[in-house]
Amino acid sequence: MIPYSKQSINAKDKEAVAEVLGSPWLTQGPKVPEFEESLARSFQVNHAIACSSGTSALQLAYAAIGVDADSVGIVPAITFAATANAFRYLGAEVRFCDVGQEDGLIDLNSLEKVMSSIRDGNKTGTRVVSPVSLAGKISPLEDIYNLCQKYGFRVVEDASHSPGAFSTNTAGDKEFSGSCKWTDAATVSFHPVKHICCGEGGAILTNSRNLSQRAGLLRSHGITRETEHSKERPWYYEQVDLGWNFRLNDIQAALGIEQLSRLGASIQSRHILAQRYDNAFSSNSFAGKLERPPCVDGHAWHLYVIRFMEAGMRDEAYHFLKSRDIITQVHYIPVYQHPYYRKLYGQISLDGAEKFFSGCLSIPLFPGMTSCEQEKVVAKLALFLKQAG
Repeated sequence: MIPYSKQSINAKDKEAVAEVLGSPWLTQGPKVPEFEESLARSFQVNHAIACSSGTSALQLAYAAIGVDADSVGIVPAITFAATANAFRYLGAEVRFCDVGQEDGLIDLNSLEKVMSSIRDGNKTGTRVVSPVSLAGKISPLEDIYNLCQKYGFRVVEDASHSPGAFSTNTAGDKEFSGSCKWTDAATVSFHPVKHICCGEGGAILTNSRNLSQRAGLLRSHGITRETEHSKERPWYYEQVDLGWNFRLNDIQAALGIEQLSRLGASIQSRHILAQRYDNAFSSNSFAGKLERPPCVDGHAWHLYVIRFMEAGMRDEAYHFLKSRDIITQVHYIPVYQHPYYRKLYGQISLDGAEKFFSGCLSIPLFPGMTSCEQEKVVAKLALFLKQAG
């Protein structure tokens, strides 16, 4: 079977985990701050706050910038539900904006329309936009930042798909996903199919000391040991706010440190695989039947998403490939179509999101994928299209 993605674990990863298992510290030990320092260096930010998942990272980031029941968050309709759910956990309203039908990234015209409608509404709390750098292609963060400045919004980039992704500005400089040049914070995920695997886990990236301190406090129950009694009573602590147990443990952090050290090699491997697909799908046998994602400079290739041009073909292709031991996935169902959000907000229809969703299929791509496996994927897709006419 060829999975659509999987983790890459080597001997050094196993040694690092085994070392922690033999140490006195399985959690709340030295590996977590070591991992956080490595993350901050890698993403070129001042602070990194490791936590239990990409979802908890979003929730902590939103909470740390003041999201509450009087707040509203805007998310692109094409994303994993967690980008929106993290607002709901804090009681905030969620609004959905449309995306480009070609790449699923946030549509700036739709975003401005939603911002304008919220400005004229009754929500007076913190307002946040959470752009998603989908599949590994960085969102137009500078343009989003400019709109946020105009309408009074904060920005938290969901960078779960895009460690190492970058865009190039007009001066020719690279601006990396997660670097927080145009955002208050960014979040990443360490789920097994992501670029950095900790089993589970996530992190907040930020250049704000205040945001970092606030997120760090809320990550561990809202408890602090930095009190007026700490010097004479080192065991003493106080709960100063209501937080959560969103900590990452040292076992996960040790794995993350090793994984992070290979991030560049992982992205390079993904680039090679994407280029092979691009070359294969440029042949006449695929012309007019599916669209391939552009091999743009700066793409981190978390996913390779093809789009079928004819209605209904995506689902047929999914089953055809699965019957031949090739696993694919759909990223994503428009969030507003989930029953929870339909019940909450009623019927919503966004043209770009629904066109993207109707044809998108993520085909296998992961470090360690062999050329034979990739050739099989291409060959079976070609066979499907031939049989489909």
